[in-house]
Amino acid sequence: MVDIPLPGGSAPDADTTIVDTPPKQDGKGSSGILKSGAIMAVGTLASRITGFLRTAVIVAALGTGLVANAYNTANTIPNQIYDLLLGGILTSVIVPLLVRAKQRDRAAGEQYEQRVFTLAVIGLAVLTVVAVLLAPLFIDVLAGSYTGDQRAVAVLFARFFLPQLFFYGVGAFAGAVLNTRGSFGAPMWAPVLNNIVVIAVGGAFLAITTGRVDPSTISDQQLMLLSVGTTGGIVLQTVALWPSLRRVGFRWRPRLDFRRGELGEVGRMAGWTLLYVVATQVALAVVTALTNRAGKLAFDQGLGEGYGYTPYFNAYQLFQLPYAIVGVSVITALLPRMSRFAAEGKTADVRAAFSSGLRLSSVIIMPAAALMLVLGPEITTVLFAHGNTTAADALVIARVMQMFALALVPFSVYQLMLRVFYAHGDTRTPALVGLVVTTANIIMAFTAYNVLDVKWIVVGIAGGFAVTNLVGTITCWLVLRRKLGGIDGRRIVGGHLKLLVAIWPLIGFAYAAHTIADALGGTDTMLPALATLVAGSLGGGLLYVLFAKLMRVEEIQTTIATFARRLPGRAK
Repeated sequence: MVDIPLPGGSAPDADTTIVDTPPKQDGKGSSGILKSGAIMAVGTLASRITGFLRTAVIVAALGTGLVANAYNTANTIPNQIYDLLLGGILTSVIVPLLVRAKQRDRAAGEQYEQRVFTLAVIGLAVLTVVAVLLAPLFIDVLAGSYTGDQRAVAVLFARFFLPQLFFYGVGAFAGAVLNTRGSFGAPMWAPVLNNIVVIAVGGAFLAITTGRVDPSTISDQQLMLLSVGTTGGIVLQTVALWPSLRRVGFRWRPRLDFRRGELGEVGRMAGWTLLYVVATQVALAVVTALTNRAGKLAFDQGLGEGYGYTPYFNAYQLFQLPYAIVGVSVITALLPRMSRFAAEGKTADVRAAFSSGLRLSSVIIMPAAALMLVLGPEITTVLFAHGNTTAADALVIARVMQMFALALVPFSVYQLMLRVFYAHGDTRTPALVGLVVTTANIIMAFTAYNVLDVKWIVVGIAGGFAVTNLVGTITCWLVLRRKLGGIDGRRIVGGHLKLLVAIWPLIGFAYAAHTIADALGGTDTMLPALATLVAGSLGGGLLYVLFAKLMRVEEIQTTIATFARRLPGRAK
């Protein structure tokens, strides 16, 4: 997932305008951010809904055992390599440079765009070939506990999944080009095609499979279906962007005639970013290895297969949903504004944009975290307790997700704060803060692995993630306050305290729904879990909106009005 800005060198349209005003006139800025974010949020919502259907189908097909661990571990490798070598650099370095280049000279900026794209394509092609050759090494690093058939299955998956690396990179850059030219739809909707392909693959796997599969019994036909189908979805997702690129006037013409200083500028900014991403990926590799080891320990102790990496992975996907829909959309709308204000020396406007974006995103992220915490078992039962995944397996996912829910608000705040530094061209501070956060994450993960009972290791590692993101948020807050001469702390803290008060009725109602359902027979089957989830979410959500209005949370009305205008049949 890549955060991509709006155009920096052309006049924004009515839906993307933020007024250059001091913080007291934040309302118009808030509306502008939400209008931009709403366009992207709809596509992101569709992508995430189909993404969860995809995850549910794969979990039903593979369960949460050894084959599922091998599949998910191998499928994360191209994402990790992409994030390590390109994703962070694209987000924090390349995109701001493109915005500035177009702001100085649009024609020269487009030539710079062509040169960077060419360099990325060549680099990705070479990197992909090398990565495929090193597939066994990657599996040994991330899943050293795999032996025999499980290792062989994981290596085969990795060889087929690693070509995704090339298409992730090309697709991300294509999305950046589209967004810098004011086109937001295709990058947000293209993942839906990938999800549909994988859903079809999972359905086909279920159709040709009876009972649970394990590494020693899975057939070549089943392996090829999963391997080719999963990567095929990523290929389709990338190819689907090209018609949109042509519509916005982008024609790729390979060129490597970099001007003096251009590569040096990229290198200077990318160095610190690379350090940050390396630290993050090291922490992720440690967590992946430890959760895989936890799964193997649980299996060896006769506790079943559902205590390893797959529950952690699925819970993390659920945790990412509110942030992906709201946080990423707001960040994507904010980054170009803050970059433009920073380039013009308008510190007050940077501060106002950050404050507005933070308060707007929290309006949805805070109640989402509360619902995940209270109704976690119902959510995972509805999504995952099917096919080869039992209600007990789904409950393990719920416990992990509840720990992640505690991290949702600090994680979202931390990510938004990092973009303020990137808007100023500062990649050093995020890297140094990131080192603190990832070091704490690794320490917490090892502590959980060595101290907790095997049933609770993955839950404890997720809890460590929450603690370390809180550390990152506090650290960034202190540094950012000095950098901006204040960050509108009174409005931010005041707004969040009001939201916290408004959330308690939601928590009470949702918990009452959970308790009543539990007394009536439990929610470990589909229909009771679904009824409890719907009742708790709708009733609690209505109470939250009511109390937020009573508390005069101005962002709640802005949010409702903006999204209401996006409904079919409503004037925009």
